[in-house]
Amino acid sequence: MNKIKGLLLVTAMLAGVFISCTSSRKTLRSQEAALSPYRQLTPVQQRKYDYFFLEATRMKAQDKYDVSFDLYRHCLEIDPHAPSVLYEISQYYQHLGQKELGLGYLKQAAAYAPDNYWYSQALAALYQQQDKTEEAIALMESMTTRFPEKQEPLFVLSDLYARQQDFEKTISTLNRLEDKTGKSEQISMEKFRIYLQMKDDKKAFQEIDNLVKEYPLDMHYLTIRGDIYLQNGKQEEAYDIYKKVLEREPGNPLAQISMATYYDAIGEKELYYRQLDTILLNKEASADLKLNLMRQFIVGDAQSRKDSTEIISLFDRMIEQDTENIDIPVLYVQYLLSKKMEDRTIPVLEHILQLDPANTAARMTLLGTAIRKKDYERAIRICKPGIEVSPDKVEFYFYLGIACYQEKRYDEALSAYEEALKHVTGQTDKTIISDFYSMIGDIQHTRKQMKEAYSAYDSALVYNPSNMGALNNYAYYLSIERRDLDRAEEMSYKTVKAEPGNSTYLDTYAWILFEKGDFVQARLFIDDALKNGGDESDVIIEHAGDIYYMNGDVDGAMAFWSKAMEMGGESKTLEQKIKKGKYIPGKHD
Repeated sequence: MNKIKGLLLVTAMLAGVFISCTSSRKTLRSQEAALSPYRQLTPVQQRKYDYFFLEATRMKAQDKYDVSFDLYRHCLEIDPHAPSVLYEISQYYQHLGQKELGLGYLKQAAAYAPDNYWYSQALAALYQQQDKTEEAIALMESMTTRFPEKQEPLFVLSDLYARQQDFEKTISTLNRLEDKTGKSEQISMEKFRIYLQMKDDKKAFQEIDNLVKEYPLDMHYLTIRGDIYLQNGKQEEAYDIYKKVLEREPGNPLAQISMATYYDAIGEKELYYRQLDTILLNKEASADLKLNLMRQFIVGDAQSRKDSTEIISLFDRMIEQDTENIDIPVLYVQYLLSKKMEDRTIPVLEHILQLDPANTAARMTLLGTAIRKKDYERAIRICKPGIEVSPDKVEFYFYLGIACYQEKRYDEALSAYEEALKHVTGQTDKTIISDFYSMIGDIQHTRKQMKEAYSAYDSALVYNPSNMGALNNYAYYLSIERRDLDRAEEMSYKTVKAEPGNSTYLDTYAWILFEKGDFVQARLFIDDALKNGGDESDVIIEHAGDIYYMNGDVDGAMAFWSKAMEMGGESKTLEQKIKKGKYIPGKHD
């Protein structure tokens, strides 16, 4: 039994096909007793059987498959002809890979309960799995007699006969099915396909004609007839049908699509595109249909007559016509971005947000545009409603804080980050949490709250020890206060090592070395900072002057200080340095 226990761990699906649970066990056993001509149980045997069967089922539900299997086998000893237990044991053997044993027990279950549809259906499916097509056909034919109200056996039979290429029986079975269900597109199209395989074109097209006659007012079927003609080379007949449909229903989207396909087939590209334009502006056409057509235009616009101006015009007219659909505007934005027309996306994105304020992708795209343009007031207007509709999206707090900081609205920025920290979870990216604390540190420094600033930087580095922004700013602010310089140097060195071409990081490291009295090394790093773009910063240039002065190059120092002043340098000691021609200690911003 250990083998059974190990192999049956994969039988969770048995619960889903546990057919005999659809009614109470007592009711099922009484039905089986009535159906079976075999051994009738005494009341005592019946109680034993019911007890062990229910216990076996309970064990199976608890995944105790070896115990369950033993109990089902015991049930079989009590009643060897019980279909319900035969079915259960069959399932076990099938999952153990003993297919023939499983098949044997299932055949018995179906034989002892011929009025149980599900046992027979399971047996037929097993026959098909084992490529026993003849047995499956025989069983399905008997099921059509035993279960005349069921349609599935006829569907399965038609498929089995078709696989055997017994087309006469396939058609006969489909006719039987049609007698039960009435004329339908599914059956007629299948008969059409079979007749074509039989090379009986006359009957194939007659089948479609019969479908049209059955539903003379439904233009869908008439359009299908046109499509069939077009697919089989009867272009003129197809055109006449499409024209007839569109005369009756000018706005019929399917007929319009079919007519476009016809124009494409005969090489009339101008008429083809004109027809597609008609569909795209057809109020009766579905949004999915329009979406697929526009995708075709976008993918093939290089080869087609459609240029970006025409496609943009189409998008604009479609949005104007349907102000509630969101899929078309989303595709429009994707197209504009692919054409590098970012500015034109703004009104479309705003339209999307009017329809769906919780559309994070649209809001983030719109926000990205505002940030890149440094339009921080607009970024604030985008972020605030984003927080209202999606309070758990920490990205909106992050960019709201940045925008407020840039606008010198420091209290609002601080509030945004503090609120963001209330929404972080165990799944929130730790680097994002680190960035929140780093920004809080920057804000507190601006507010001259240095204790709070350093505490925030410490928290930032707990969540991400490699947060370059936090390491640099923390180190720099320590250096301008001339405190903890060894720690400042250690943090700053990490940033320089990670990004040796970053002028800001190089300047910080140079200034820390300067404050520690290592003027020679400081000059090497400040020169690197200047070479890497630092010559555009008045602060870095003033630092260069200070470092050059302490290295004995007074003329060089004066040149740097004068340049810093010309650039608008605002340090309190800069003017005095130029006047007195010497370095004067003081804080730099």
